[in-house]
Amino acid sequence: MSSSNTPTAASATARWRGWLQGRDLAVFHSVAGRHWPGADPLLPQLSRSANHGLLWFGTAVGIAALGSSARSRRAALRGVASLAVASAAINTVGKGAVRRQRPILDHVPVMRQLKRQPVTTSFPSGHAASAAAFATGVALESKGWGAVVAPVAAAVAASRVYTGVHYPSDVLAGAALGVGAAFALRGVVPTRGQLPAPGRPPGEAPALPGGKGLVVVVNEASGTATATASLVREALPLAEVVACAPADLSTAMEKAAGRGRALGVCGGDGTVNLAASVAATHGMPLAVFPGGTLNHFAYDLGIETVQEAAAALTAGDAIQVDLGRFRPGPNGPDGADGYFLNAFSLGAYPELVRTREHWSPRIGGWPAGVLAALHVLRGQRPLEAEFQGRRRPLWLLFVGNGLFQRVGPAPGRRHNLADGLLDVRVVHGGRGPGLRMLAAAVAGPLTRSPAHAAVRRRRVRIAGLAPGTPYAYDGEVAHSGTELLIDKLPEALTVYCPMPV
Repeated sequence: MSSSNTPTAASATARWRGWLQGRDLAVFHSVAGRHWPGADPLLPQLSRSANHGLLWFGTAVGIAALGSSARSRRAALRGVASLAVASAAINTVGKGAVRRQRPILDHVPVMRQLKRQPVTTSFPSGHAASAAAFATGVALESKGWGAVVAPVAAAVAASRVYTGVHYPSDVLAGAALGVGAAFALRGVVPTRGQLPAPGRPPGEAPALPGGKGLVVVVNEASGTATATASLVREALPLAEVVACAPADLSTAMEKAAGRGRALGVCGGDGTVNLAASVAATHGMPLAVFPGGTLNHFAYDLGIETVQEAAAALTAGDAIQVDLGRFRPGPNGPDGADGYFLNAFSLGAYPELVRTREHWSPRIGGWPAGVLAALHVLRGQRPLEAEFQGRRRPLWLLFVGNGLFQRVGPAPGRRHNLADGLLDVRVVHGGRGPGLRMLAAAVAGPLTRSPAHAAVRRRRVRIAGLAPGTPYAYDGEVAHSGTELLIDKLPEALTVYCPMPV
């Protein structure tokens, strides 16, 4: 019975395949024979521009530059990464699995045909896969940018049939593979929306519709703060917005704390650090508007746009977070304590920060960070300090306010901003500081090795420092005495923050 059914099954499969091929060819001829107003000069050029992914790389640069937010940069990066995964799958497996010949161009008008015809096999379409992967990757991080990119991606896919280099089924299969590649990447590298919300002990803060009772201090020299301040004025018309130079920030914040119900800040992590110390001292809630080169604290709160911060203010949604503390503070033994929201560090990182700040006004924040890392890791010597009762050479001592997912020039995300713990990472002295720091970053939290260690502590004491040793806290650089004590003030700061849905 099994052998008698085999010819019937094979015949049915052949008929089904023949029908699909017939429909595929019919659609191809229909597209070739139809006049599409305005498409003749556009689609062939669009198809050529997508060769080797050049169109999508350029689009990614545009998204990152025009978006001016972490979400836009993530969307651009995920789009390119999804494209890379799709291209690898198509070129290593897809093209060799089905060796289909390209369509015959007899029915395609000459003006539509590409000047250089592809020589690879037809199934599936690599251009369609790249377009779909890039558009899907972008949309997974940013629906707004995804809506902008999707029509261009669809046009590139359609252009492959229009110019006669692919059958419709080639394009559909390529697009499906591209979408699958983007989702496969998301399974390995989750989007920010998939990550669990950080620990959020609720805090009490007044609801301020329209920003009434809020005084926002803006650092004029910080990243995109000036442009962000304009968005704050639009979203919160009743708020008072004060812009000032870096030298006047401390005075402006003290005055703002004396006349508002809440203190707002627009700037990078260093500016937010100063605002947090003022808000905690006066016992008032803090509203953070990301507007600096780096905005780690705001992003860990889940605040990436002015609208998200404004929504929290309107609803009165707030949480409590820990405040890191180091003594003596930046003004020496007789000054006030120093505070940090993100991280405190000794060793190579302070020099990296100083070098980055020197170059960033000329070449931009991220290029300056790369240049600073290369410069510092090539010429830096390990510092000598007594840590955990033992004197040793150290390339880096990193103390995070809460557990980070990774450490390095760009710290990772924290899932809990009120865990009461310090995330302590040490890169021991020895040869190859670059490799040692890379190993520490890859190994992640709670690890130990001869080159590095990562532990949790509630308090850290560092002694035996050479006077004037540089240290960094939230991107600011100061100089130490011979000893430092680092601990935390649990849930000492109330911050407006959108609640998870």
